Amino acid sequence: MRFAGVDIASETHVIALVDEGGAVLVKPTAFTEDAAGYGKLFEQLGARAALLVAMEATGHYWKNLFAALAARGFSVALLNPVRTHRFAEEDLQRTKTDAIDALGIARFAAQKRPPATRLPDPATEELRELVRLRERLLQDFGDRVRQLHRLVDLGFPEFTRYVKGLDSELASAILHDYPTAAAFRGVSAKRLAGLRYDGRHQVGAELAGLLIEAAKHSVGHHHGEAYRVQVRYACEDLDILRRRLRQLNRDIEGTLGAHEVGMLLTSIEGIGPNTAARLIAELGNPAEFRTPAHSPPTSASCQRSASPANARTPALQPRPSATLACVPRCGCPP
Repeated sequence: MRFAGVDIASETHVIALVDEGGAVLVKPTAFTEDAAGYGKLFEQLGARAALLVAMEATGHYWKNLFAALAARGFSVALLNPVRTHRFAEEDLQRTKTDAIDALGIARFAAQKRPPATRLPDPATEELRELVRLRERLLQDFGDRVRQLHRLVDLGFPEFTRYVKGLDSELASAILHDYPTAAAFRGVSAKRLAGLRYDGRHQVGAELAGLLIEAAKHSVGHHHGEAYRVQVRYACEDLDILRRRLRQLNRDIEGTLGAHEVGMLLTSIEGIGPNTAARLIAELGNPAEFRTPAHSPPTSASCQRSASPANARTPALQPRPSATLACVPRCGCPP
């Protein structure tokens, strides 16, 4: 049995091979992240029989190589960096280089015999990417709302007494056209009342009258063009993010419709499409769990457990994700 260790980097990786006893069969050799480099790697690996290739889940850099090896029928074990780092410490490896790391990973595989990792099916991988994109957009949405709060506090602090949520479409519609208290002065109540938001509703006479009256006595003193432009841009960004999140929700629902586990999860009362997608993205296919209490390793869990805060986490067992408890405030369903 042969064991290959790959030290992953962004542009150049290093491969080393050892036998069952840890003796070096192929010295650490660098290869590039391109077709020529992959060809060099396959030459070094030789026959795929009686060979296990091991690599750490380092960011996203391992994904193309993993897929290429799996497509050629190689057995590949994706490792938790915490385990390999501890192994290196136990082996008294004080110096850290790519060559030493590749050999250490190969020897770790020879001693620990980690199981081969299965690539997620295309539908699961698609859901993971969609969920990650949605989380980034939700983060961007929250950032814009916080920026808007600062600007409103300076230009029209009384506004939030009457429009409670600056993350709402109502707030975006009003503030885009009237970004500071000064912008309300001289505006007719009828015009403001007729302003539409979300494509259906109007501001209404009562709210329009309250805002115009509050603007007359506002303590906000920051009404310059720089503040008005920032408010308008923030509102436009929020509108764009809302549209993108709605489209992502539709994409997620469509992908779940082609995913057996996703369809089962959404049939459970209280689990909506986005919650089901998060569960699949974090945990993978429950049918592949080693035991009812443990889920299979995923790249996300490997990366989280590699941080010092998670140093005591059992190897390759995902921690509960904060994203699973995330409740968006942008009007998107959970």
